[in-house]
Amino acid sequence: MSTPPSARTYNQDHIPRSPDGRRRISIYWTWSYPAEAQRDPAEIYNRFSTITEVRNAVWPAYETPDYDPAYFLQGIAGTLELFHRSTLSFQHLAGAATGHPVAVFQRVDQAGYRLPIDERILADTDTLMVFGLDHLLSDQQAAPEEIEAIRNWLHREGTCLLLAPHHDVGFTDDYTQRQTEFRHHGDPLVPRQQRFSGYTRSLMAALDVPVHNIWGLRPAVVDGTTEIAPLTRFPDLDGPRLLDNVTTLNFHPHLPHYQLTAPEGESLRVLGRQRVDPTRPHPFTDAGNTEFNALIWMPPINTRAGDIVLVDSTNFTTLFGGTDSLKNLWHNLATMK
Repeated sequence: MSTPPSARTYNQDHIPRSPDGRRRISIYWTWSYPAEAQRDPAEIYNRFSTITEVRNAVWPAYETPDYDPAYFLQGIAGTLELFHRSTLSFQHLAGAATGHPVAVFQRVDQAGYRLPIDERILADTDTLMVFGLDHLLSDQQAAPEEIEAIRNWLHREGTCLLLAPHHDVGFTDDYTQRQTEFRHHGDPLVPRQQRFSGYTRSLMAALDVPVHNIWGLRPAVVDGTTEIAPLTRFPDLDGPRLLDNVTTLNFHPHLPHYQLTAPEGESLRVLGRQRVDPTRPHPFTDAGNTEFNALIWMPPINTRAGDIVLVDSTNFTTLFGGTDSLKNLWHNLATMK
């Protein structure tokens, strides 16, 4: 007889995790859930898909009783819940590796509770994963008190701030470019303008993280297959060994390029680059680029004792498939020294 899933809890106060030398991981969704869920579905830009649109695009994947209106939220709210569900496999693996449950927080949750990043989150967190899935128009910004709290937290040995700004599709008023970008990624669920990660951008600016998330790029595949092309890795630069036994990341049709705004060097290291699909025109490849920055590590420096890592949040979800290689990334992050 199979083991039933664990009981679910909701809308309860966080129970602090005691330190024991193993990493205590927390996920922070930067969105205001109500602001995202209540966007007008008649708007075609800068919103998440409704569950109806998802069902239509990937039919018949969600034509099961589990997604019936009697059991599952419809509209945009249902799609947001798909994101929450999609991180459960990562949470289970990380929890098994560390002995600590992964805590999950939202900037503004379904019940309307606001939770800025402060000691309530940071006191029992060693790895904070900031998932930047807030649309720019929701105007989420890191407050000075949050920036100071995170900066002080990074003074603590053994901390790791994982920043995951998402894609920035159609940031121009040029409709021809927007259409080119749309045809490049080919996902009917992403509108011709979808701009994310205002909160994470404000945090990166305040913490002097010289990275800008730009574009939404479709990875290349291995010739004759639908498998994502191997990652270009730089193991000599990979001090925390995040990419040990990691040959590929997740295939997601619109991944951000983490454009460096300062020279690469000892304090700013690109650990992994992903080849872009060369068969689909895009301004990024038209400029002569063949790979985008997919994983960046900023080692401790000066008074900052903690690490900073940048990698897209879709690499911790199961919405877009997954491989054993991706699970190796999860394990490496959960157990990094």
